[in-house]
Amino acid sequence: VIVLNDDHNTFEHVAATLARYIPGVDYARGMQLANKIHSTGQARVWSGHREIAELYWDQLSGAGLTMAPLA
Repeated sequence: VIVLNDDHNTFEHVAATLARYIPGVDYARGMQLANKIHSTGQARVWSGHREIAELYWDQLSGAGLTMAPLA
């Protein structure tokens, strides 16, 4: 599950959204990922079984994050 950089989400929103939906990600880790997304253009935020990936993709997308297509 890859989140892409965009011009409309704040670091705080990205971090809070990742912490809400991705297991093992707390707000501090979400901020680290938000920084990576900002500086490199994207970050893999979760990897695993496709069905679970689709759920996380839908949740993050529904919360307004810009997502890369699932491979």
